[in-house]
Amino acid sequence: MVKARVLIRPKEGILDPQGEAVELAQAALGFEGVSHVRVGRLVELEAKSTDALPDLCEKLLANPLIEDYEIQVDEGA
Repeated sequence: MVKARVLIRPKEGILDPQGEAVELAQAALGFEGVSHVRVGRLVELEAKSTDALPDLCEKLLANPLIEDYEIQVDEGA
């Protein structure tokens, strides 16, 4: 079995209300120097191989019209 992480986030240019909220809130909480916040999600999974992962992402995990995804394979697993 192969362990993998799929990082899914909004594409550049797509409105990210969660990212905007974090960016505005951080200043109100006294944090400075944080900008261009993008909020996404992380999916961790185990698969027999990585061959089908791109297709799984395109058809189930991400919306390819508005989201990008990145597959990270845990080589040590």
